[in-house]
Amino acid sequence: MVRQRRGHGQQERGSSERRQLHRIDEDNEPRKSRMSWLWTIVMLLLLSVAAHLTYTGYLETRVTTRFDNNKMVTKSGLEVPQRYWGSYRTGVYFGMATREPHSPVLGLMWYQPQKLIQGAQSIRHNCDQGDNLKRYGWLQHDGVNFGIQELVDGPLTLKTSFVKRGHETCAGEWTARVEAVSNVEKEQELSLIFYVATEEKAEGWIQEDSVMRFEGHTPQLGDFFVTLLNYSNVLHSSQLVTKSEGLHKLRDTVMASLKWDVLNNNKFISLGGVLLPKGDNKPNFIATQLLVRTPFTMEVVYQRDEAGSGIQSFLASQEFDIELGRHSENFQRKFEDKFQLRAKGYKQEDVVDARATFSNLLGGIGYFYGSSLVMSKYTNEPRSYWKAPLYSAVPSRSFFPRGFLWDEGFHELLVSTWDVDISLDVIAHWLDLMNIEGWIPREQILGEEARSRVPEEFVVQRNENANPPTLLLTLKYMLTTMHGSLSKEHVNTISRFWPRLQKWFSWYNVSQIGPVPGSYRWRGRSVNAIHELNPKTLTSGLDDYPRASHPTEEERHVDLTCWMAVASQTMALIADKIGQNSERYSDTFATLSDPLQMNKLFWSESMRRYADFGLHTDAVKLGRKSKNDSTFIRIVQERPRLQLVEKTFGYVSLFPLLLCLIPANSPKLGDVLNDLRKPDLLWTPYGLRSLSTTSPAYLKKNTQHDPPYWRGPIWININYLTVKALFHYSRSEGPYKELAGEIYLQLRENLVTNVLKRYRETGFVYEQYNDKTGEGQGCKPFTGWSALVVLIMAEIY
Repeated sequence: MVRQRRGHGQQERGSSERRQLHRIDEDNEPRKSRMSWLWTIVMLLLLSVAAHLTYTGYLETRVTTRFDNNKMVTKSGLEVPQRYWGSYRTGVYFGMATREPHSPVLGLMWYQPQKLIQGAQSIRHNCDQGDNLKRYGWLQHDGVNFGIQELVDGPLTLKTSFVKRGHETCAGEWTARVEAVSNVEKEQELSLIFYVATEEKAEGWIQEDSVMRFEGHTPQLGDFFVTLLNYSNVLHSSQLVTKSEGLHKLRDTVMASLKWDVLNNNKFISLGGVLLPKGDNKPNFIATQLLVRTPFTMEVVYQRDEAGSGIQSFLASQEFDIELGRHSENFQRKFEDKFQLRAKGYKQEDVVDARATFSNLLGGIGYFYGSSLVMSKYTNEPRSYWKAPLYSAVPSRSFFPRGFLWDEGFHELLVSTWDVDISLDVIAHWLDLMNIEGWIPREQILGEEARSRVPEEFVVQRNENANPPTLLLTLKYMLTTMHGSLSKEHVNTISRFWPRLQKWFSWYNVSQIGPVPGSYRWRGRSVNAIHELNPKTLTSGLDDYPRASHPTEEERHVDLTCWMAVASQTMALIADKIGQNSERYSDTFATLSDPLQMNKLFWSESMRRYADFGLHTDAVKLGRKSKNDSTFIRIVQERPRLQLVEKTFGYVSLFPLLLCLIPANSPKLGDVLNDLRKPDLLWTPYGLRSLSTTSPAYLKKNTQHDPPYWRGPIWININYLTVKALFHYSRSEGPYKELAGEIYLQLRENLVTNVLKRYRETGFVYEQYNDKTGEGQGCKPFTGWSALVVLIMAEIY
């Protein structure tokens, strides 16, 4: 019994324990459930953070990710032998280089010894307005075979010319001739420094064979030789064999190595000889200095030892004269064939000046290699774009010796008229700079030599910033005006561009879209630009042209909307030409060019003109922060409101006309044409000024120190678009046909007469022209888009 009771008690205790454990389990269940949910939430949060970080990292890398691996430039270097060597170092007065990423370079420096001793003059090397050369530039240049340049420096005139030979199937050879004469009765002494240099990262080597001969080797060229020949009137020679920190430091390296030649009674300033670091016998910079008396001639012969047989026959002396004369004759013949200036009745001096203007554009085509510094809103600091080459014309050798996206579209209107192959090669290089988003950095500062000449604030490119898509203007020009010059191969090349052109067009439609359907807005205006009278719109290409006074997302810009209309029209044209579906682009063009839509967005009925829209007041001025503060800031005297910027009349107001988007029978065309001829608005005897005299910001500084830029001066690229549009309307049936024709003839005459007159007076084509006097101003020479005067003369639109 006892056992039974004990067993029963044990059973009861076991049941009680089980019930207690069960109750504990029941109490733990919610806790386990809560812990499980908590872990789930933590894991989800961790996964979300990881996903966010991964996605953010992906967004950060997009700005520096290529569009794809299919390059538009399918041939480069020695695969294009006819364009392998050239005067591609556009930022120096004379320099030769190849189209290789790390090319050996050859160049020229000079100085007048007496002035250098007096400290009045530095060594001439980089094209620099501060050198105050009376004039310089190419007189003839065909973009491939030869060039003739003249430089007037005080009492001296230097002439540099070069001729290439045998480059049809290989790199070939070339010879450069340097001549110096005195402009005054007295003979002049001159120090010429000819050099060969390579970058630190270049493969191969260079060495001096003698004072007058260099040798070198690169994997691309093999062995090559550079020989100085046929020199006379040499008073003294010296050499420098050293290392330079980079191509941008060559002149500094020379300056640091100059010393008195004590062996000649201190009469001469010599280069420093061999100045290599101890144990280093591999120079990257070798220079020969010749102190000469005018008149002086020297020939610099480059040869490539392709067969390993050493020096071949020289392209020099009379043989050089023959080849130079032959190329010059071919150039003049081709120039007349392309532009027909003599046939149009121009005088010989006009034709010569036009040839020089055009030659400066072709001679301003350079080859660059390096990476841009870029940023997006997802990056905290600038990042390096991928390293890439760029074959591109430059706006100005002295001030802008690098590539600019919207300038290039205007350049290629001229270049494609001359040589479609060169132009398509240039465009292919630009399209290879497109990232996965469809963005192309608008300013290309590639390599140390280019970057050394750009202010720090302009170096970094931001991927939300656009530029007018003028390369599409060039392609439209090719397919219409130049269609007879296009071969099947050319069309195939444009067909290869198609995926990138689509992506580029799409990028604009995403990144630059406006606040209302059918409108667009330039990015890049700063709401914090309190020191600017009107915050700049650098991305538009028109810089300080006055927009709405207070940048907001509500802005809509008439010029960008017009650019996108023509871009869609061009995309449809290209699609039809290469057998692609054009419907999407045709529909977009129909929407953007719809007169009702354009008028609704931009037409001011009270002022009878087109205008931007935004948060705006005209009652702004620059003034001191306080009586004791010399800093100027923008002072707003009236509350801004959303409105058309209708009292500002200038180039932006003309864009529906410039891009031929106004119907030929529209009364608004008559309003715009009538305004063109009013002297108090845009009309001058020298061309159309950029901003009317009645506009609030006319000729006003944008900051305390920045002079007006697009606020009155005459710009040739916009005047070219104007005469092009007038030419179009003068041939389109409508009530304003005769009026457009009259204005066309007057404006064309004014532009051509003034540009040629100023060129003869000064030896330069300018960035802009004064709207009151017609005098050239801004940087010089500016034979980028200002060279469009040649197309205006030729009436090629």
